[in-house]
Amino acid sequence: MIVIPAIDLKEGRCVRLEQGLMEKDTVYSDDPAAQARIWQKKGGELLHIVDLDGAFAGVPRNKSAIEAIVGAIDIPTELGGGIRDLATVEAYLELGVGRVILGTVAKENPALVAEACRLFPGRIVVGIDAKDGLVAVRGWADLTEKNASEMAREMEGMGVAAIIYTDIARDGMMQGPNIEATRRLAESISIPVIASGGVSSLKDIENLLAIEKSGVVGVITGKAIYTGALDLREAVALTKKRRGNS
Repeated sequence: MIVIPAIDLKEGRCVRLEQGLMEKDTVYSDDPAAQARIWQKKGGELLHIVDLDGAFAGVPRNKSAIEAIVGAIDIPTELGGGIRDLATVEAYLELGVGRVILGTVAKENPALVAEACRLFPGRIVVGIDAKDGLVAVRGWADLTEKNASEMAREMEGMGVAAIIYTDIARDGMMQGPNIEATRRLAESISIPVIASGGVSSLKDIENLLAIEKSGVVGVITGKAIYTGALDLREAVALTKKRRGNS
């Protein structure tokens, strides 16, 4: 399992939201590329980027900041937010993004996911954001009646590289990830799962490492590493130590 630092972009700046609410944002940096270099220097092996404006608008909104980030670091990146068509997928991959994350469109147009996986094998990840086990879309603004595990199984059949599972109620709240829900989802599919939402301490990383064997290959952390509640270097060292012992 690896620890994945996150950069959430709003109007070209690094922010964090509480429970996905755009009006509950905290700005942490006006220079996303510089922030990306910091996370790389502290041991990040993969950088998670979200275009928050894009997620709500349904079209890319922070392309210049994303381009600057990709150009500033050597580690691979994954990007989500407002990616709703194949042209945008291709444009971001050509820009140098390692893999793209499809969220809303995965629920509303599964055929597009299948086609994207066919065209860009190994480079399509699906983000499943859930509240009480149900999938939320459009920047978490709309709750659907779709079960998260059911959707994960459907996406697995289309050839996606991994599932990023976020518990909305935990995101940005520093209350710890939903370990049990993450474990259940990971065990329901054979492809890798990345946990997201609520990580607040080294103990949370330890708790996720305990379900690594269920198929949890990574954990995304945002607010905790910005506030200092979690030291990225320590978290990375913990996971590397576990890998060395396994």
